[in-house]
Amino acid sequence: MSVNQQTHTGPPYGQPQPGYQGFQQPAYGGQSLPGAPQSQYGAYNGPVPGYQQPVPPQGYFPSLGFPSKGSPVSLNSDTSLAPNFIGSLRAPPTSGAPPPASGASHPSGHVAYSQFEHGDVQNGIPASAAPMQRPPASQPFLPGSAPTPVSQISTFQQYGPPPGSVQQLRNHMAGMTIGSTAASAPPPAGLGYASVPPVSGSVSATGSGLYTPYSASQGPPLPSVSQALPVAQPPFPGQTIPTQRLPAQVPGFTPPPPSTGVGPSSYPPTTGAPRPPAMPGPPLPGQTVAGPPSSQPNHVSSPPPPSAMAGLHPGPPMSGLHGPPPPTHPPQPGYQMQQNGSFGQMRGPQPNYGGAYPGAPNYGSPPGPPPPPKRLDPDSIPSPIQVIEDDRNNRGSEPFVTGVRGQVPPLVTTNFLVKDQGNASPRYIRCTSYNIPCTSDMAKQSQVPLAAVIKPLATLPPEETLPYLVDHGESGPVRCNRCKAYMCPFMQFIEGGRRFQCCFCSCVTEVPPHYFQHLDHTGKRVDFYDRPELSLGSYEFLATVDYCKNNKFPSPPAFIFMIDVSYNAVKSGLVRLICEELKSLLDYLPREGNMEESAIRVGFVTYNKVLHFYNVKSSLAQPQMMVVSDVADMFVPLLDGFLVNVNESRTVIASLLDQIPEMFADTRETETVFAPVIQAGLEALKAAECAGKLFIFHTSLPIAEAPGKLKNRDDRKLINTDKEKTLFQPQTSFYNNLAKDCVAQGCCVDLFLFPNQYLDVATLGVVPYQTGGSIYKYAYFQLETDQYRFLNDLRRDVQKEVGFDAVMRVRTSTGIRATDFFGAFYMSNTTDVEMAGLDCDKTITVEFKHDDKLSEDSGALLQCALLYTSCAGQRRLRIHNLSLNCCTQLADLYRNCETDTLINYLAKYAYRGVLSSPVKTVRDALINQCAQILACYRKNCASPSSAGQLILPECMKLLPVYLNCVLKSDVLQPGPEVTTDDRAYIRHLVTSMDVAETNVFFYPRLLPLTKADVDSDSLPAAIRNSEERLSKGDIYLLENGLNIFVWVGVNVQQSLIQNLFGVSSFSQISNALSTLPVLENPFSKKVRSIVDMLQGQRSRYMKLIIVKQEDKLEMLFKHFLVEDKSLSGGASYVDFLCHMHKEIRQLLS
Repeated sequence: MSVNQQTHTGPPYGQPQPGYQGFQQPAYGGQSLPGAPQSQYGAYNGPVPGYQQPVPPQGYFPSLGFPSKGSPVSLNSDTSLAPNFIGSLRAPPTSGAPPPASGASHPSGHVAYSQFEHGDVQNGIPASAAPMQRPPASQPFLPGSAPTPVSQISTFQQYGPPPGSVQQLRNHMAGMTIGSTAASAPPPAGLGYASVPPVSGSVSATGSGLYTPYSASQGPPLPSVSQALPVAQPPFPGQTIPTQRLPAQVPGFTPPPPSTGVGPSSYPPTTGAPRPPAMPGPPLPGQTVAGPPSSQPNHVSSPPPPSAMAGLHPGPPMSGLHGPPPPTHPPQPGYQMQQNGSFGQMRGPQPNYGGAYPGAPNYGSPPGPPPPPKRLDPDSIPSPIQVIEDDRNNRGSEPFVTGVRGQVPPLVTTNFLVKDQGNASPRYIRCTSYNIPCTSDMAKQSQVPLAAVIKPLATLPPEETLPYLVDHGESGPVRCNRCKAYMCPFMQFIEGGRRFQCCFCSCVTEVPPHYFQHLDHTGKRVDFYDRPELSLGSYEFLATVDYCKNNKFPSPPAFIFMIDVSYNAVKSGLVRLICEELKSLLDYLPREGNMEESAIRVGFVTYNKVLHFYNVKSSLAQPQMMVVSDVADMFVPLLDGFLVNVNESRTVIASLLDQIPEMFADTRETETVFAPVIQAGLEALKAAECAGKLFIFHTSLPIAEAPGKLKNRDDRKLINTDKEKTLFQPQTSFYNNLAKDCVAQGCCVDLFLFPNQYLDVATLGVVPYQTGGSIYKYAYFQLETDQYRFLNDLRRDVQKEVGFDAVMRVRTSTGIRATDFFGAFYMSNTTDVEMAGLDCDKTITVEFKHDDKLSEDSGALLQCALLYTSCAGQRRLRIHNLSLNCCTQLADLYRNCETDTLINYLAKYAYRGVLSSPVKTVRDALINQCAQILACYRKNCASPSSAGQLILPECMKLLPVYLNCVLKSDVLQPGPEVTTDDRAYIRHLVTSMDVAETNVFFYPRLLPLTKADVDSDSLPAAIRNSEERLSKGDIYLLENGLNIFVWVGVNVQQSLIQNLFGVSSFSQISNALSTLPVLENPFSKKVRSIVDMLQGQRSRYMKLIIVKQEDKLEMLFKHFLVEDKSLSGGASYVDFLCHMHKEIRQLLS
């Protein structure tokens, strides 16, 4: 992506930003400048009379801002490595505090960027090949003529008023540039503020990310510049400039030779030379960028000023910038200008930075009025929507054939077909990188985590083939003698096929006589294509009795439904609803392929302070109830008749389900137990000698006297303290021990929670989490609005494919090994992941580390083997194999990364971190790791350029935006309305999510419904998650995998409202709708079909929430507009990008 944008407009910023004080401004070499008053001059704006305009040199196209010999537009991006540059950044926001008086010193001790706490990132694919439009640069940038401001609605204006005078402006003029390529030995500077030490008698330019600092002795004097740009004032000798710390000069860094001829010079003028106008640079270290004050609360991103683009579909990432035309200036010798892949420069005034110096005698004429501050155009920074769209267009039409080692698959957002030809489908395994470093030193240098997100039982689309089941009879699967790896396509047959060499450990093993086959002239077995384990990446083996517990084939599993019948559950109608649903749902229990009926047996328990077991034996006329009141010593009062076949006991079960709501209709019991309920289910499965699943429907904190009794420990005062981690930890170890017993028996727990107050999800969730189960939560459950969602979740949960009593092991070829695991499971040793149950939605994330060198020739191999019991009681092994490339060049690593998978891993890593570290530490570590990943790329892979430019690897250009979303998530940065239970719940959910789920969870999908084509099956083109993209006259849908919001603008046409909601005006739309009304018109049908399509893609039924513009629910909706600032202090995408740039520059210097 190569664009050299020069324009950017933005809202005016009025006052200095809080949070930049606290850093004494060091001068260039790091030494502090003695305190002196700030400049009392306004900004220098534009050329003044008498300022010479030199003729541009040959080969320089003024409209481009960089020299070119051929066509003015150069867009030949190297898709795999072209650096991405970011255009002008928004100036920092104001807090409403008055500007400090001239010479006022700033209080120290304010932590720089302390409010910068959030982030989420994701991965991208090649940049758009469409040429980016660049505003014409030939228009004069007249002194005093303000650029056309972006259309702005005053009520949403979050930034201070425009500076009213030169006096007021003096504290916040400075700029920034992100753009231009990476330097292998980067120049020093903050986020682009390469400030130059004053040379005696001279006035040096600062503020331009393009002007890298060199001392005057290093280079020739700077020629005069043809046209003035906004200038930031350099430090005068003895002046203190608050809050910017410039790293010291990197030793040995020499300026680019003058012969490069690529743009303006980076040398300061010598004494007496006219001062060149500096291009404003990026924000200073320790400075937040743009947006409302950071102290605001969370869940709702505050609105940025809506731009003229509101409601338009964004085009390719940088088309059509708004704002004044860029000034033109000829290249200066020796200055590296932006290169292909740049997102253009960023300029914007900077609060707390000495103003420009117009009116100095050197210039010979009075200044014009100050220019308005600039804002980085959001269209000029990498767009997730564009990356997703490009990938769909480039990779959605061809099938993804897995025969080649180390291929990066299409993005999870692209619809594609997979053809297994020897490597597992990306639906089963996705990696953070498909080309891994050969040495651990290289891996440490890049900081890119090597991880695989594995979903062993993933559901495939109907047009793809399920893994074949291979039966080798009593001898079982063929394996390596030493490492026990299973036969796979990478094993090498030798000695005419009599032996094979293991691809994981190189050990040679005899081929069993029954498995022998001759080799063809290429060394392949002649039955290669007849055997799935020799030609496919994924397949199953039928396990022999040796793979079973106690050397006994397992019995079919059982489902036990355990229903809370306390006062709350009965009163809300929940008990009746569950019983009604189970009558029909029991006919849809999972079954093996072609079986007529499910082999799964069922049992029923109800409970409050005591437990009620039911005998539903087929020979009984009526069900029998047995009560166990001694909850301290739980036992199952009956064996025969508790677990039954649904068809045999159908009438008795139906009778029981009719009676339960009536039996407890008048209950006054409000207290419940919880741990004894799990113990009862566990004992029942033990007695029946089978694995199974408990479906527990629970409403309140278990405070009744019993094992596992809990107290209310909810304490919001712990947030942002060192004790915050206790909110995520279980309050007792009792449940950990119970979970261990459940895993040993193959007893998986799925928990449906219906809380009206604090329930301690962190503790109640321990057993579901460690047994591989799921948690569903319906806060303030109301029958009319929530029953549809709950019933859909229950149906899917009961019917989905699940493996019981599962053990998973990941083997790797020599050189790397699995060292860390994330997900819902239990581990009793360092290698085996144990799960009482594993369903088709659960993922296990595995991190790998080097334990030796790898070779580029042989690559690296992974084999995931899952041993489990199917729903029919069959013991099976499911095998997934994947081969990766290895590299000795960092550029190859960065070309083959998958940002979506990287974000999935980083989110899980962070969400586990909050159990043991303060949340701030976790957030800082995330930001630091991503800055290191990008700094390593900049230093080692991108071509040398100014430090004022942010350069991102092509396939990681979405890392900043997605990381920011992770940092702003409720677990890491909760708003005031996010409960402790919500945070624990989301932590549990994300830990088991696959890559597609984390993608939409952290960066929700936003669709303009009014733009949908009612005659086609396709979805309308998505737009970016920012309030300025919304138009008052449109209706939008936002989904994140848990909720679907339908946002209705105040100016939507009445006919659309009538067609969608069946009411005649905006004011009549009801917020209480939980489903859209079924109306017979094309628009209603289209919108409902879109909602149904999205629901079908997600593992949970999403809650529908209708949001009217300017309604109180809009705050919740805005929380999901993740490119904007959040009320909890989360930065906007633009601001976070500046912050990341600053972090990268600090690392490089």
